[in-house]
Amino acid sequence: MSDRSLRGMRLGAQSMETEAGVEPAPRQRVEYRCEDGEQVFVIFSSEAEIPATWISKTGKEATLVNGEKPVDSNEKPVRTHWDMLLERRSVEELEQILKDRLDKLRAARGEKVNA
Repeated sequence: MSDRSLRGMRLGAQSMETEAGVEPAPRQRVEYRCEDGEQVFVIFSSEAEIPATWISKTGKEATLVNGEKPVDSNEKPVRTHWDMLLERRSVEELEQILKDRLDKLRAARGEKVNA
């Protein structure tokens, strides 16, 4: 049994293949710049479609250097469930509904209801 074991090797952690003759995929380095002058460099595949904007590590939006300016669309922003709920009810009404439902649930469980 010991003649079949790989002594000193971690199975799956290391490959016995060498990187000789392996050529990495072609890639390109793209520069983006924030409004405050921060430079952001991103590496893409040479076949990739390059986006006009990129979010930097600091969370700022950067635009492509020497590229087309992004077009602002006149689309309506996505409305969430919460936005649609607030169109129908106020926050005070929602809090009261929540309190009533919690009281009803507690009463069904036999717990003491806060008046």
